[in-house]
Amino acid sequence: MHDRHDLGDEEWARLEPLLPDRTPRRGGQWVENRKVIDGVLWRARAGSPWRDLPAFYGNWKTVCNR
Repeated sequence: MHDRHDLGDEEWARLEPLLPDRTPRRGGQWVENRKVIDGVLWRARAGSPWRDLPAFYGNWKTVCNR
C-alpha cells in the first residue's frame, strides 16, 4: 500500500542524507526510515491518535517513539 501523500522518490532523495544511519548501536535493526517518516506525516495530516496509524507504516509505538 502506498498513500498518495507519501514522500516521492525525489523528496526522499533530498531527505535521506539528513537522517541517522539505520544501523543501530545496540539492539535490533531499525524499521525502514522512509516508512517511519511517511507514518509521521500521515499522522500529522490525519490528526488522529497514534494508535490509528495504518499497519503499513509499522507499529504505531515505533513510529511515535522515533
